[in-house]
Amino acid sequence: MIPIPPGVHVWLATGRTDMRKGFDSLARQVQEVLGRDPHGGHLFVFRGRRGDLVKVIWHDGQGACLFTKRLERGRFIWPSVVDGAVTLSPAQLGYLLEGIDWRLPQHTARPERAG
Repeated sequence: MIPIPPGVHVWLATGRTDMRKGFDSLARQVQEVLGRDPHGGHLFVFRGRRGDLVKVIWHDGQGACLFTKRLERGRFIWPSVVDGAVTLSPAQLGYLLEGIDWRLPQHTARPERAG
């Protein structure tokens, strides 16, 4: 998991992204489509057409980072909005990267009393 500093926002780029793109092309997309600064320290997450691959770009203040994750089974849960961005909490990003539905994670049942 990426250590996300306090105050950093996580943005999902809705729609489909060409996964052949590298940091520079994705950063340009952040500027032109999302209207955000790709070097501002926030995380930007992109999903490919098939839905089993995501790329995350992040500028940590020292340099550009590009993270990639491919699910062996299943697909990443993605919002149905065609264009634009959706913001997530760092916890929701953790769910997303694990292949869990981040919109409505299920809590396990806890006993009300011991014994």
